[in-house]
Amino acid sequence: MHDTVVFLGPSMPVAEARRLLDAEFLPPICRGDIDRLPASIRFIGVIDGEFFQKLAISPKEIIRALGRGIKVFGSSSMGALRAAETHTFGMMGIGRIFEQFRDGILDADDEVAVAYEPGTYRALSDPMVNIREALALARSAGVITESQRHELSSVIKARYFPHRSWRALEQICPPLRKFAEKQLLPDLKRDDACALLTAMGCARKSEAAKAQTTLLSACGVSTLP
Repeated sequence: MHDTVVFLGPSMPVAEARRLLDAEFLPPICRGDIDRLPASIRFIGVIDGEFFQKLAISPKEIIRALGRGIKVFGSSSMGALRAAETHTFGMMGIGRIFEQFRDGILDADDEVAVAYEPGTYRALSDPMVNIREALALARSAGVITESQRHELSSVIKARYFPHRSWRALEQICPPLRKFAEKQLLPDLKRDDACALLTAMGCARKSEAAKAQTTLLSACGVSTLP
């Protein structure tokens, strides 16, 4: 039985996530999901969550889990949002998106929201955080000017999140198409999800090592060389 669960959706494929962490992967988190977890769970990763389809997970539910001694990690999407709100209570925020929400650089939920295909969780739009990063790269490469970067960000931000995409920006600004053909576009949500899974794996190994040391000590076995 797993002692670790991760709530994952469009930020990265489950098959890829399993290569980084041995855990039970559950659909995007919503209200009540943490409270319903079995008592055997000791590590929780929150990457993706419901924003509009169902009630979002509340900070109080996360704080209750932390109070029971469960280690809770957040990144990428809903996880980054909730970690920014509850890191002072012990939730571990991971990645650049979390840091931007924590530091007030980002302050709107729709920065990480995407439309996705039910069942497969395939993203049908691009998150604003990825678009901003890609436009910054295009600006650094001299493809667009700073004023164009600002204008394009404002134009796409004004759209309802399911209609935001890099392809839409290419139609507005054709030079971006050639740029994307030569440059791998950034995916901050995926990068942060990878960082979270790696951090959870390290934390679990550390806990296992501590438990083994405690057990050996209780049995009168020295762990010194």
